[in-house]
Amino acid sequence: MNRVSTAGNYQSALLNLMAAQTQQSEAQNRLATEKIATDMTGFGRGAESLTTLKSAGARLQGFIDTGEAVAARLDTQDLALNQIGDGITNIRTAIGAALASENIEVLMLEMQGNFQVIQTGLNTQHQGVYLFGGSNSSTPPVSVKTLGELVAAPDIASTFKNDHLATVSRLGEKSAIQTGFLADAIGASAFEIMREIQAFNDDPATGPLSGKPSEVQKAFLNEQMTRLGAVVTDIVNVTARNGTLQKQVDTINANNTAQVASLDKLVGKKTDADLAQAVTDIQLAQLAVEASAQIISQLNQTSLLNYLR
Repeated sequence: MNRVSTAGNYQSALLNLMAAQTQQSEAQNRLATEKIATDMTGFGRGAESLTTLKSAGARLQGFIDTGEAVAARLDTQDLALNQIGDGITNIRTAIGAALASENIEVLMLEMQGNFQVIQTGLNTQHQGVYLFGGSNSSTPPVSVKTLGELVAAPDIASTFKNDHLATVSRLGEKSAIQTGFLADAIGASAFEIMREIQAFNDDPATGPLSGKPSEVQKAFLNEQMTRLGAVVTDIVNVTARNGTLQKQVDTINANNTAQVASLDKLVGKKTDADLAQAVTDIQLAQLAVEASAQIISQLNQTSLLNYLR
């Protein structure tokens, strides 16, 4: 024969009330957070695979962030390369115009102006870093500022302060591409030609380059025009290569973004709560809470003490 005690009934009813309140709280949390659980413990055996998915997503997001920074850098490089190309083209055009008009009076002034355009382009900075300095990104890669300083330098190599480690960017697990260019590789040929023109101008035997050009001066300047034409072609090729890198980086970034979206969907399937079910569970738990509370209230009226009175 089982004994029925008031204390036992109270305890049973109280446990039912607490369980119903717990279920109600859990359902409300699911509804509020739209997630099955708020920590890995709540996902049980699925926690390990969920951790793997989230780790992969975090790595991809890191590559995306790097890719966006590289894309911005390449945009700035494109502007700088175009500036350098324009400066060299302008010098070649100025020589051609001077020869055509047989008046080279202002040629050296135009050369000096365009030399500074080229020098500024080679010393372009992006977010405080010199683009064409290689790993030596805190020092201006071109140290000379005028044609006079260029001629006074021991050689062309001494006018460049970049190292030989072009920037390499890692945009994926197996995607590491060289996205940087070096100042000396871009500008050495143009600097050599401008140095020779300035030296020719400074030499009393051949210069100065002013007024109507002599036959010797014409022959010299025509030769430099031809050389500058080849340099312009090289700069165009470098600029085109930078454009190809821009497209490559954009493609990699798009692929990484698509992978992150795919991983987010997989994570969502494992973590997102069924909101309709959560609402139903809240309602059922509320009913259970009310029922348990009613039972406890009724137990107050069924105590043996009431009958003993």
